[in-house]
Amino acid sequence: MNQLPSSVITAVGTPAAALPERVLQFGTGVLLRGLVDFLIDKANKQNVFNGSVVVVKSTGNDVSEFAQQDNRYSVWVRGVQNGQTVEEQTVVTAISRVLAAQTQWEDVLALARKPSLQVVVSNTTEVGLQYVEESIFQTPPKSFPAKLTAFLYERFKGAGGSRKMGLVVVPTELLPDNGLRLRDAVERTAQHNELGKLFMKWLKFHVRFCNSLVDRIVTGKPDEEATALFEQKAGYTDTLLTATEPYYFWAIEGDDRVRKVLSFAEVSPTHLVIDEDISFYRERKLRLLNGAHTFMTPLSYLLGNVTVEDSMNHPLMGPLVTDLMLKDIAPSVPTDLAGDDGAAAVMQFGQEVLDRFRNPFNEHFLLNITLQQSAKMQVRNVPTLQRLAEAGAIPDRMALCFAAFLLFMRANRQTEDGEYIGEILVPGGELVYPIRDAQAAYFYEKWQAVKSGDSQSVADFVQTILADKNVWQADLTTLPGFADKVTTYLTTMLTKGVEAAVKLV
Repeated sequence: MNQLPSSVITAVGTPAAALPERVLQFGTGVLLRGLVDFLIDKANKQNVFNGSVVVVKSTGNDVSEFAQQDNRYSVWVRGVQNGQTVEEQTVVTAISRVLAAQTQWEDVLALARKPSLQVVVSNTTEVGLQYVEESIFQTPPKSFPAKLTAFLYERFKGAGGSRKMGLVVVPTELLPDNGLRLRDAVERTAQHNELGKLFMKWLKFHVRFCNSLVDRIVTGKPDEEATALFEQKAGYTDTLLTATEPYYFWAIEGDDRVRKVLSFAEVSPTHLVIDEDISFYRERKLRLLNGAHTFMTPLSYLLGNVTVEDSMNHPLMGPLVTDLMLKDIAPSVPTDLAGDDGAAAVMQFGQEVLDRFRNPFNEHFLLNITLQQSAKMQVRNVPTLQRLAEAGAIPDRMALCFAAFLLFMRANRQTEDGEYIGEILVPGGELVYPIRDAQAAYFYEKWQAVKSGDSQSVADFVQTILADKNVWQADLTTLPGFADKVTTYLTTMLTKGVEAAVKLV
């Protein structure tokens, strides 16, 4: 097998070099390759966008892995869609060049003067959007906001303030209001560098910074066994092989101007959304995907499961997660910002999340999800509990999951390094696990008051925990019936086991 031989690649899609360079991308990571570049490539192959991507590698000088493959790579999609296992591969040909910022900064600045350029996208980690006080006239500037400011200033100088040379900037960093954060950092950088009122005016009126939300699990290059399987099927090797799940979603905050510039969105209208307000999509993901993870994980782990897929295949846990998702959480998601289709969009997303949970190709370990579990519970699920309490009653499944969370947070001992360790008997033996949570010491202390076989001490413990506003930013004992339900399930877990408590629901 050869290194992505050109005879295999040239027959797939329009060569990127033949297309105008319309997109500047800061970052070479797998999320951008498996989502943004993948979607632009998809549009190009349907003759919709007809533009290539210039990628800037911000750290390091070596771009040879792209150059050796003529900037092409494979996206290997594997997972579950509509209940069926799917698999497909695509050779992405959307990238025209990959430039190393450290050694090719002048080439990056030269691109700023090209009229064909319309879009800037980024994924430089959450830290990358932070403002750093520095000169933009270094070669190159150190921080991403400074690099972007230098690029925009170079474009402004060549454009003379022209509206036609304006840009749409779409950061994909996983932060709320990422577009606004980046705009603020760029404006502060411009002010620090005294770039002048005319540049600030051009920046304000002709450079649109868009908040965005991305959602796709992109795992990058798979393990050796899976890679060998791919190479056997494809007939070539690919050092940039990018594995991903079938599901993808990208919501971008924008108006008609943004829609016109980001015309590649036309090929995926239900999963690449441009809307003037994307808060509905953020809320939907936070409650259904992230919230369900947080609710289900302690309970599933204490039942002896290891991964999310194991949870879905478990005879008790699988049906419980499905009902938790579709019957309990979905009705709590506000749909007023999504119009008449909001309720249907929530249910569709719930079904898609369940497919993602069943993906046999993603080893999503439950123990990893428990990192900072108490903070996640507060942010993701307390608002859901409050909404449901206002609407009537909190579902039993949520109280069960909360009780399992409390049991998971019971540390039996503390190591010499200060780590809290939980221990519990599960089918097949004893489960020993670390409690990696900022509140671990707090729960360790509170659990000391619980006496074996004393139901009143359990009830007092639950009352104390739920009433603590420092932990939940709310008094959860005010939620009708919630404390009693949690107490019942936790008492059953302590006396008869976790599985017995699940069977009560």
